Amino acid sequence: MSQLAAMLKPYCAAFRIRLQQNLQYRVAALAGIATQFFWGFMLIMILEAFYRGSDAAPPMSMPQTAAYIWLQQAFLVFVALWYRDGEIFRLITTGQVAYELCRPTNLYLFWQARLLAQRLAGALLRCLPILLVALVMPQPYRLPLPAGPGAFGLFVLTLLTGLLVNVSISMFIYILTFVTLSPTGSLLLIGVVGELFAGLIIPLPLMPEWLQRILYWLPFRLAADLPFRVWSGHIPVPQALAGWGQQLVWLVVLVFLGQLAMRRALTRLVIQGG
Repeated sequence: MSQLAAMLKPYCAAFRIRLQQNLQYRVAALAGIATQFFWGFMLIMILEAFYRGSDAAPPMSMPQTAAYIWLQQAFLVFVALWYRDGEIFRLITTGQVAYELCRPTNLYLFWQARLLAQRLAGALLRCLPILLVALVMPQPYRLPLPAGPGAFGLFVLTLLTGLLVNVSISMFIYILTFVTLSPTGSLLLIGVVGELFAGLIIPLPLMPEWLQRILYWLPFRLAADLPFRVWSGHIPVPQALAGWGQQLVWLVVLVFLGQLAMRRALTRLVIQGG
């Protein structure tokens, strides 16, 4: 156990330092809260008009849809793939990543710890004000309470596991930057595609059924769509447990492929200069 603790110590230190640094950006968090309230209201208004103008039975009730939108806004930094660490991009593009390689650590896991801390700090600063205000909104804008204790427990479990999945997907953006030397292309491609496939633009239940069947096999929805629908009861507890198992499988696959891609990128890395 002591040997394991010694191995994990540098990663825990990186996590703690990054968390403390990002918790200091309170003004930026306030600006983000105001922006996310605006987007939350706008999206709910659009979907309410869509429901009223349709004769077909909606795939989600209006309270379930409101929960989907408010949870999306409260935990946006958990689920948005475009949320990035500019310092890592700078290290790669300027060659200063050479100093990172001198550390006696696994670079993939070290950066993953930093990214987890950055997203967790952003959520801690933003989620509570948004959730508290959304809970007392008038209908149809009110965030409903969780469907039950079991649903709430699985929401927390799938949300945190989904965060690990999302960070593992975002690591490919940084790995591709070793090859392209510019984060723009990979950030736009993975960020935009991931946002659509995760249900952040259109909730997945509102998409065509043939597209839903495809997206259910991909990892993008596991960070956002799954926990949000578990909260409202749209995904029942047994199905949520199966979704959590799917999260764990994808997490193992993504970390394995990410480590493999990182090692391959580092073997081709050339740093010039004295």
